[in-house]
Amino acid sequence: MIYVVGHRGAAKVEPENTLRGFRYAIELGVEYVECDVHLTKDGHLVVIHDETVDRTTNGSGRVSEMTLQEIRELDAGKGERIPNIGEVLDLVKGKVKLLLELKGEGVEEKAVEEVKRRGMEDQVVFTSFHVERLKRVKEIDPDLKVGVIFGEPPSPEEMCRIALSVGACGVGINHKHLTEEHVREAHQHGLEVRAWNPDTREEMLAAIEKGVDGVSSNRPDVLLSVRGTREGETDRSSSA
Repeated sequence: MIYVVGHRGAAKVEPENTLRGFRYAIELGVEYVECDVHLTKDGHLVVIHDETVDRTTNGSGRVSEMTLQEIRELDAGKGERIPNIGEVLDLVKGKVKLLLELKGEGVEEKAVEEVKRRGMEDQVVFTSFHVERLKRVKEIDPDLKVGVIFGEPPSPEEMCRIALSVGACGVGINHKHLTEEHVREAHQHGLEVRAWNPDTREEMLAAIEKGVDGVSSNRPDVLLSVRGTREGETDRSSSA
């Protein structure tokens, strides 16, 4: 059975990267939620995808040039505020696992500190497109789990080399560039494979058919339905 990740909570259903969105995904029954972190001007880790607040709030400006208080005053959709990472960790603790994407520069130490303070090392996978950030996480604590994210990945062999060089437990690949060869090579090296952001049933099924271990989607409600339907069909065919 594949595991389901609510991308930024459920970004095409509820305001992304908000407590409301994460609660919605958890209540649906996902195994993971995914969030992104940036540092504020005064050194707080906030959960937001972009470098600026322009797209997802009623404000404007760069996260790194704003204080936590200034960011907290913004509306992130449906009256939600931009949470800090501690609030998200407290929400998911003991409920679901978390893919914590290290977006902004210099976020590694603070992110690890917040996770370790809560004893959530086994519940969190630190992810990034930037290998150097994952290396920093491993320098802080070699036992922490990290995963490399790829948009359009290199060759299957090179992808695995990069992932293994930082001690990753898995890779995330954009579903549009996912191939069975990448999945096969990763599995041969003991790496999990997660397809990210198929948001239609057809895209989800295509990713699942390639043999991935998990799928991250902005529509976890649809993905859970697809998974349930596919498992039912598999059960019927195996018992026929």
